[in-house]
Amino acid sequence: METFTECKPLVDNPLYEEQRKEAIGQLDLGTIDAPIVDMIRNFAELPYCFTLQSCCGHFLYGNQKNSRNIDPLPGSEITASVKYSIAYVALCIHNSDRGRVLLEDLRAIPSIDPDFVQFGCAEWFWQKHVNSYVLQVEPLRHKTKDKVVISFKEALHIEEIRNEFFNVLKQMVERRAIEARIPGIPLVTSIEL
Repeated sequence: METFTECKPLVDNPLYEEQRKEAIGQLDLGTIDAPIVDMIRNFAELPYCFTLQSCCGHFLYGNQKNSRNIDPLPGSEITASVKYSIAYVALCIHNSDRGRVLLEDLRAIPSIDPDFVQFGCAEWFWQKHVNSYVLQVEPLRHKTKDKVVISFKEALHIEEIRNEFFNVLKQMVERRAIEARIPGIPLVTSIEL
């Protein structure tokens, strides 16, 4: 995210319900990268958050020019550099008990690999939707960029971290979606990584 900043605290947002309704109404799952469609659908079930944007992360190299490519990197090393478009999920969180628990869950995800996974805010999202946060997979030295050029070796590492990142995030949001469907289920306060 070109406007990535450190985390801000949750604040009151009297427009939350209206903004969530509008975002859910405009959500077009056909535009979401296939590997993360179910995860985004599950986020939409949570009344205490809504997604703003997402990307599963894309690698461009050699003759592979499809900017929406979701194929794994090749098994044999390539000599050319790799252009990486970051994997991320941006979402708005309600300032509530369940929203605060979700926020803490999201804060834990960078422990997967702090040099390649960041949690924070993006200033241009916050200006439109207070309490908006971003989880991204990006080399720490490039955390403020949307696209970077990296070596094939680093791309392989990012691909591995990205896959683990989305697996953890998918499991977390699946559990939260189940909680949202079952009234009275106790609030689980953290995820295990």
